[in-house]
Amino acid sequence: MKKTITSKKTKKSSRQSELKNFKLGESNTDYNLKYSFDHLEAFDNKNPNAVAWTTFVCTEFTSLCPKTGQPDFAKIFINYIAGKKMVESKSMKLYLFGFRNHGDFHEDCIQTICNDLVNLLKPKYIEVIGEFTPRGGIAIFPFASAHDGSADFKKIHHERLLNYAPGKYSCDLNQVY
Repeated sequence: MKKTITSKKTKKSSRQSELKNFKLGESNTDYNLKYSFDHLEAFDNKNPNAVAWTTFVCTEFTSLCPKTGQPDFAKIFINYIAGKKMVESKSMKLYLFGFRNHGDFHEDCIQTICNDLVNLLKPKYIEVIGEFTPRGGIAIFPFASAHDGSADFKKIHHERLLNYAPGKYSCDLNQVY
């Protein structure tokens, strides 16, 4: 019995140590105005064998048009099934904020976000969807996704790519607020 208690104390101490270094809970937030992968932080998934969706919705994403320097506005939806790591939400907010002064095309912003999260988390499956506000009468809804190579998640990846349509894997924002 004592061995179990010691094990629980060690896990709790390890968890506290992990959480201590996160930006979450800091009294001051440093908003870096440049895009950087280094803004992202991950923590250990307590249930790495589970298959569960996590969704982030960013309703105020902005980036810059690389040609004109004009701001572009979007809603970003990040849906993923975690492996051993999960992304810390405040670090995600700061990371996405870093695109505010980043000049890139819509499709490249979405692919960059997907690639960065794959590199950080090694998720079982991930998809990133951008719903950009129309400029010049054209709305762009890029979709990027990746999987870990296992048969189940390869199948999900294939099916979602085949069935993709704007709005299909995002949500009505009145469900968010």
